[in-house]
Amino acid sequence: MDIKSFHDFLDYYDKVRGRTKIIVNLIPKDKLEWTYKAGKFTLGDLVRHIAAIERHMYAENAQLKPSLYGGCGEDLAEGYDEVMKFLDDTHAESMKIFYALSEETVNAKTATPAGTPITVWKWLRLMAEHEIHHRGQIYLYLSMLGVEVPALYGLTSEQVAAKKTHDH
Repeated sequence: MDIKSFHDFLDYYDKVRGRTKIIVNLIPKDKLEWTYKAGKFTLGDLVRHIAAIERHMYAENAQLKPSLYGGCGEDLAEGYDEVMKFLDDTHAESMKIFYALSEETVNAKTATPAGTPITVWKWLRLMAEHEIHHRGQIYLYLSMLGVEVPALYGLTSEQVAAKKTHDH
């Protein structure tokens, strides 16, 4: 993929979300609030976190405003259907904000919640990394629950290794 403009990046980021949704949709409804250890994010927390931080931190900071992120608890969305709706609704709101940003704003400095100045487009690039990080956690949680998860990019590591063995 060739990313030559901010809108190209947003198209890419929307594809990142599509891949995240493939994995999120595999969460068993009865395991939404499951975690491997007390005090750690549940699967629902991870989904709400991805949604809330995108809309309430990244989208706000991209508008040169302070973060409104206040956590990822069940007060934001409770129950499987509401959590999935929250993920979709906040993403739609965020993308509307991102696509409306001017070139001047995309190249302006914003401040992270820690007060560190950063160029808006660089901050939003970190947003994609952040989502991918948490998608990996969801992958791990699902594996711990015995849920079969697909390879998002073609072959699994084991399939790549087996292909090398067979091709040589």
